[in-house]
Amino acid sequence: MHALGAALAQLDQRVLLVDLDPQACLTYSVGLDPDTLARSLHDVFVRRVAVNEVVQHVGGGLDVVPATIDLAGSEVLLLTRTGREHVLARALEALHSAYDTVLVDCPPSLGVLTINGLTAAESVLVPLQCEALSHRGVGQLLETIDDVRAFANADLRVRGIIPTMFDGRTRHGREILAGVGARYGLPVLEPAVGKSVRFAEAPAQGRSIIDYAPASPGAEAYRALARALVADLRPPVREEVHATFP
Repeated sequence: MHALGAALAQLDQRVLLVDLDPQACLTYSVGLDPDTLARSLHDVFVRRVAVNEVVQHVGGGLDVVPATIDLAGSEVLLLTRTGREHVLARALEALHSAYDTVLVDCPPSLGVLTINGLTAAESVLVPLQCEALSHRGVGQLLETIDDVRAFANADLRVRGIIPTMFDGRTRHGREILAGVGARYGLPVLEPAVGKSVRFAEAPAQGRSIIDYAPASPGAEAYRALARALVADLRPPVREEVHATFP
C-alpha cells in the first residue's frame, strides 16, 4: 500500500495512510520504528489523543497514522464500546478537508479492527498474490463485506483485485491471473504487479518502490494503478477512503 500511496501522491493527491494492522508493517515501511513511537492509532482508539495529533509526515509527500503492537489491545477494548465499528470513521472525520485519498491498511484477520476499516471506507482494494494458496480467505472477506454493508456501511463497494507477485513466465501464474476475476466475480485491476526483489529491498530503506526504484516495472505498475484509481474517483462529498488488505 505504501507504493500505491506514493504513486497517488505523484499525481498531486493529498494522501493519508492509516495503519490498522498491529504488526505495523506499513508503519515500518515508511521509515518509522513502531517500537519507539510515543503515539499511534491505539491512542486514538482509547481516547487519549485526537487523530490529528498522531499523524506523521513521511517521505514521498505522504502522511501516515502509524500503528504499534498496542493495537492488538485496542481490539479487545473496542469490543466493549457502543458503536465500536464506527470508531475509526468518526476519528477520520476531523481530517476530511485535509486529504483527497485515505488508504487504510487492514489486518489479515476479520476482527473488529478490519470491520472498522470497512465501515470507514468507500471502497475496498484486495491485493492478491498470483499463487494458489493466496485465495484462501477471500470468500470469507467478501462475506464480511456483505455483513458490513448490511449493518454499518450500505454504500461500501469492492473496487477490485490488485494482482501482485505475478510471474508471467510460469503457467501457474498466468492461470491464476486469468481465473481470479471469474472466481470471485470482481474486477481485476491492471496491470498486474510482477515479482521483484525491489519490493523486499525498499521497506528496509524506509522508502516505497516508487522512490527506491522509480524505473522498475513494479513502480510503473503502481503508477498505472494510481492513474486508474484517480480516473475512477467520484466527485467526493468526503475524501475517498479505501480499505486494503495485505
